Amino acid sequence: MEEKKKELEHRKEVARQGGGEERIARQHDKGKLTARERIHYLMDEDSFKEIGMLVEHRCTEFGMDQFQFPGDGVVTGYGNIDGRLTYIFAQDFTVLGGSLSETHAEKICKIMDLALQNRAPIIGLNDSGGARIQEGVNSLGGYADIFFRNTISSGVIPQISAVMGPCAGGAVYSPALTDFIFMVEKTSYMFVTGPGVVKTVTRENVTAEELGGARAHATKSGVTQFVARDDKHCLDLIKSLLSYLPQSCDDKPHRLRYRESSELRPKLEELMPDSSRKAYDMKKILIEIVDTKSFFEVQEDFAQNLIVGFARVGGQSIGVVANQPRRLAGVLDVKASRKGARFVRFCDCFNIPILVLVDVPGFLPGTDQEWNAIIANGSKLLYAFCESTVPRVTLITRKAYGGAYDVMNSKHIGSDINYAWPTAEVAVMGAKGASEVIFRKEISESDNPEETARLREQDYAAKFANPYRAAARGFIDEVILPEESRSKIISAFSMLRNKRVDRPHKKHGNIPL
Repeated sequence: MEEKKKELEHRKEVARQGGGEERIARQHDKGKLTARERIHYLMDEDSFKEIGMLVEHRCTEFGMDQFQFPGDGVVTGYGNIDGRLTYIFAQDFTVLGGSLSETHAEKICKIMDLALQNRAPIIGLNDSGGARIQEGVNSLGGYADIFFRNTISSGVIPQISAVMGPCAGGAVYSPALTDFIFMVEKTSYMFVTGPGVVKTVTRENVTAEELGGARAHATKSGVTQFVARDDKHCLDLIKSLLSYLPQSCDDKPHRLRYRESSELRPKLEELMPDSSRKAYDMKKILIEIVDTKSFFEVQEDFAQNLIVGFARVGGQSIGVVANQPRRLAGVLDVKASRKGARFVRFCDCFNIPILVLVDVPGFLPGTDQEWNAIIANGSKLLYAFCESTVPRVTLITRKAYGGAYDVMNSKHIGSDINYAWPTAEVAVMGAKGASEVIFRKEISESDNPEETARLREQDYAAKFANPYRAAARGFIDEVILPEESRSKIISAFSMLRNKRVDRPHKKHGNIPL
């Protein structure tokens, strides 16, 4: 038996060494942790249980029978993060570049199946050179097996991807199918075709970092939701994100203990400028409303005219969607609509209530927007709100104009409680534009057109640039003072805690993709 024990320990030690000390040193030289180091850092001490440690690939062609590594380039298993069961796989770049083989894919699929069956989040730490070319279609089939499981698990369990190295070709589609993607500056990249192919086909000279680096996807494509400074920062961000999420669609997010005191926030009134044409920072408004240091922004660098993220009010985890007047005056455009729609749908999948802060002058006009399908993309955000059944609370701080008023979680599309500050303007358009349309003839025929236009603008503003017409019709539930906002919102979400909505039976809706 002693010999058997020694053999087992030897095999385990070989597996733990991955591609060997030299390759591990190269990984460290690039500023990257190894797969096992990442898991050890992310999971609670001594909680990780590995599955498939001794799996080896089956390929014998092209000399592959000379290269056998226990584990086959991916570490899979389960453990706890802050005491919560979580499943994980981490690709090991020190083993054949982390390339995906048939057995490598089988290990990932097995852990994905366990996560789905046991209703717990799954985290994928991607660091791979792509499909193992020597295996041909077997490796491609492995990718497809993973994609299928990503899709089946969508909306059932949270799926989180961290791209911590290369991720190219077909490999990119698994992270893209998950709920959130994290990338690391300077060491990770994602693209369907690399710089070499791009140069051959389009004659463009571009580096891997410019084409598919973390910043490119954070600011231009919106593919990644989070950018980290290094591996440890990336793993810390994953822990933070998980703290706001439930285990599955069958649960609600964990509620922290909270003792209510005076919830008045006089500072909120100071943050709103006197003129409706001046910009202000909606994040400052938001931070005053939610629990201290609880706001966790998502996609901070993409479509900055719309803010989305997680926070807590009275200890309860919520999702936040807010217009940002500091960027494009807070208008909705193609990118902001896509960003908001995806976030709202995620919150609805996992029973996370939604708070919407509104200061929106409308949709961004222009040929660029129309030709890039602002109609379809704006409809995505509208569809997401209409479809959601979680508790939804809206606060209009200032402008709520035109179709954008409807789209931003209005009472008409199912919002539960709608508040407005006295500074709110709920109207078809701004007073200046509206008066110029309504009184065009009178202004043009006037002896003093400028003065007539000014007076008619004042008249329109007095009648319509306020929240009281909407409140009179019941579209606004209550006009509140800014300092009352936090107290009212805590109370509203507490009241809505057991909300249930029954919708007509259907296979699924057809969102305007």
